[in-house]
This record gives sequence, C-alpha cells and structure tokens, in this order.
Amino acid sequence: MIAALRSELLKLTSVRLWWVLLLILVGYVGFTAALLAGLFGAISAQPGQADAPQLPAEVLPPIVYSTATAIGYVFPLILGALAVTSEFRYQTLTPTFLAQPRRGVVLGAKLVVLAIAGAVYGIAALVASVGLGAPVLGFTGVPTALDVSDTWLLMARVVLAMGLWAAVGVGLGTLIPNQIASIVIVLAFTQFLEPILRFGTAFIDWTAAVGRFLPGAASDALVGASVYTSLGVGSSTVEALEWWQGGLVLAAYGVVIAVAGAFTTWRRDVT
Repeated sequence: MIAALRSELLKLTSVRLWWVLLLILVGYVGFTAALLAGLFGAISAQPGQADAPQLPAEVLPPIVYSTATAIGYVFPLILGALAVTSEFRYQTLTPTFLAQPRRGVVLGAKLVVLAIAGAVYGIAALVASVGLGAPVLGFTGVPTALDVSDTWLLMARVVLAMGLWAAVGVGLGTLIPNQIASIVIVLAFTQFLEPILRFGTAFIDWTAAVGRFLPGAASDALVGASVYTSLGVGSSTVEALEWWQGGLVLAAYGVVIAVAGAFTTWRRDVT
C-alpha cells in the first residue's frame, strides 16, 4: 500500500492539472467571498430596508467563509474524477496494474491520496474565503468571528468536506471512466440538476426530508453553513441533518459509487 500511495501521489503532482484547478478555485472562492461579504455587510448596515434580506450579523461570517465549499466543492470533485479518467484515457492503468495486480489496493490508494488533495484544496479555499472575506466584513462593521471557536470548527469541517468530495470524484471516475462523460455529469448535476432539486423540494415537508440527503445538502449540513441554507429557501419546516450525519451521508456517496465502479469498470481488462 505504501508503494501504491507514493505512486498515486507522484501521478497527481507530476501534471499541471492539480495546481491549475487550485488557482482557479482560490480566485473563484476569494472573489465570491469578498462580494458576499460586501453585499451582506452593506445590507446589515442599513436595516431600514424592508425589502432586503435581513440576516443577523453573527450568521454573516459563516456564510462568507463557507463559500469554500458552497461553490468550491466542484473543484475537488472534478480533480478526483480526472485522476481516474485520465488513466483510462492515456492507458497508464496498464503499467499500474502490471506493477500492482491487486486493483483494490490501487483504488484504495487513489481514494486516500485524492482525499488528502481535496483537504489541501479545502485549506486553500479557506485562505481565499477568510483572507478576502474577513477584511471586507470588518470594513463594513460586521464582526469577523475569527476569535470564536465555532468558526474554527466550521473551517475544520470545510477541510473534511472537500476531502470527501474528492473521494466522491474518484468513485465517479471509477464508475464512469469516459472523461468527457464524467465531467459533463459532474457539471450538469452540480450546476443545474441538484440546485433545481434542492429548490424544488424545499417547499413541502416530505420532499424536503428527502432533499436533505442530496450530496450538496449533506455537504452543507456537514459544514454547518452555506449561502443556500442561510437564506432560508423554501417554506418547509424540516431541519437539516446534523453535521456528523451530513458527513456520513457524503462519505456514503463516495463509498457506494467507488464500490459500484470497483465491481464493474475497474475489473475490466485494460490495454
């Protein structure tokens, strides 16, 4: 397993993909965090506007800092998927399986290495969201809450969530080895299908009870905050999952998809 872990780490770091995605993630999250901090901070400074969404000042820092996962989770998800589909596309699995015939070991090493890479993405995303969001919050007169223990716990859960998303991506790439199809599915689901499902299920209690088990909803529950949940979309009275329940649901997605891929495409002959 140690040799397999070293091999997977070398594969990941020897190409430009990981740091290109990382740079885009940092820029995207940082810009969005600063924008939200300025917008909500300005609104909180003018409470007389009845038509504006009124959010307590104490909930603004979690909303801003959680943009690391609320919008950034797609990047470790794509990284995990590409780490597998690229091997199918460029046929580097052939020498990998010749060096390590136990394919379960190879898959396990990929899951571990990409989960760590996803955690690194989480740290970088937090640097962006906190590094740009906190000064803007302070400038608008909103407490940054960086001296509150709950804020640091939220950051720890952000790192965990990003690691789990990378593992989900590995599972997806294993199940759907076609690179184009895998990325299209990731983008279509995360940017269109799931947001529609989460919005559509938020108005009736029984549908909301099902909708909270969607992967994005589970991730938000794990982190404990997001723009979507904090704005109170919908009229359902169903409460979100506890943070540990959200973590288990998100981890279950990764395990189930990876196991399904391990018993299907991962077992096929490669050339």
